[in-house]
Amino acid sequence: MSHKKSQITSEFIVKTVAPVFNKKGYSGTSMSDITTATGLTKGAIYGNFKDKNELAVSAFVYNINLVSEQFQKAVSGPKTSLEKLYSIASFYTDYYEFTFNFGGCPILNVGVDANHQNEALTKKVKKAIRNLQNNLALIIESGVRDGEIKESVSPQKFARKFFAMIEGSIFMATTLQDQTYMNDLTESMTQLIDTELKK
Repeated sequence: MSHKKSQITSEFIVKTVAPVFNKKGYSGTSMSDITTATGLTKGAIYGNFKDKNELAVSAFVYNINLVSEQFQKAVSGPKTSLEKLYSIASFYTDYYEFTFNFGGCPILNVGVDANHQNEALTKKVKKAIRNLQNNLALIIESGVRDGEIKESVSPQKFARKFFAMIEGSIFMATTLQDQTYMNDLTESMTQLIDTELKK
């Protein structure tokens, strides 16, 4: 198989099994789930990935990239730090619906599923969380520098606070299949920005 054809096959496999892993988890996804979803043989799968673990990690990276792209879109339009934060708050209103199509929030799903049983996946989840939190902290930091956000605000502390609120709301919305939690999240984040961050 040529390198280009092999790459196309690998990308097809990852794209196809990413929602399967996201919905069923690492342990819950069997090789027959993977072959059924892709229509490929076990040999064809292992011809592109050394094992199920490598495929699971690639699937998580694919899913997290889908989320990151949407997150970046939310912050790329607005000019000021406060506008970016309001945009992030609005972004999460539709997050439950957006991730529903590929099995829910990959950070929440894989974070809970992989903890204590898959070190490679857990490391990827931790990295994704740190990246998103750092992005939030940098936006807040920039707002403090520009005089939009109170100088007393700790960017890292607020980034952690926001992210904990976000993941908690996603957990409740997903578990109860209730969009209201995401609407409440947007409202709470906006209120925090108005009362505790805005100068």
